[in-house]
Amino acid sequence: MSSLLSAWFARTGGPLPLSVDIATLRALHLQHNCAIPFENIDVVLPREIQLDDQSVADKLIDARRGGYCFEQNGLFERVLREVGFKVRSLLGRVILANPPQMPPRTHRLLLVELAGERWIADVGFGGQTLTAPIRLVAREEQATPHGLYRLLNEGEDWILQFRHHEQWQSMYRFDLATVWFTDFVMGNFWSAHWPQSHFRHHLLMCRHLPDGGKLTLTNFHFTHWQGAQVVEQSNLPDAAALYALMQERFGTGVEDAKHGFTLAELTAVMAGFETHPQAGK
Repeated sequence: MSSLLSAWFARTGGPLPLSVDIATLRALHLQHNCAIPFENIDVVLPREIQLDDQSVADKLIDARRGGYCFEQNGLFERVLREVGFKVRSLLGRVILANPPQMPPRTHRLLLVELAGERWIADVGFGGQTLTAPIRLVAREEQATPHGLYRLLNEGEDWILQFRHHEQWQSMYRFDLATVWFTDFVMGNFWSAHWPQSHFRHHLLMCRHLPDGGKLTLTNFHFTHWQGAQVVEQSNLPDAAALYALMQERFGTGVEDAKHGFTLAELTAVMAGFETHPQAGK
């Protein structure tokens, strides 16, 4: 087993039997979702997010932090390739909020080719991210441990949707064109620096749970979901409570010399955030 896989398994809860098959792909996907939280802490601190292999591994594995799509799916792509999967990254346009104009390509996802079929894997879309790969086929409802998804096909574009309150909600659209590392650098810079980027104005975290539940955090508002039901929620009173919850419930590392952060740093950046935002999923 490679050093990367050994370190990834140490971070995510231990090794699995490894074969290049769909059962292994599903198991690896869920294990990543449940161990490495989605978060944008570096954007709000603010710190530059580096996408080279070493920086991503140092942060998400060694420092026990999380990250967003460019980091999460970058790391997961490397893990899958080390196991032996044929995998490459794609770029999508986020349309979850029904933007008035077509947005830029700011979401990284993965295409896996396996036994003559193509699968979409994605461990980096926050609260609604896939927790299992889905087949690249149109209009087929596909179950994951955390909900129903489907893909629509419009010419060369595909649209990923999830089932929400008995309705289909579009998440992002993408094509299968080749993308390059510089494309990720551009999308990452836009996501972290564009003045209207939601990553700049909200602290966001999500960790999926093996039982089908998930934990979400929007600024100071914490929610534990079980499917569409809220089983626990709270408005945290201050940055100290937020700092503790990040570590205790999301498993966030805070002590690394480079990628950690202090309570004082968190308190300073959270001073401008709402303490009681509307709950979101």
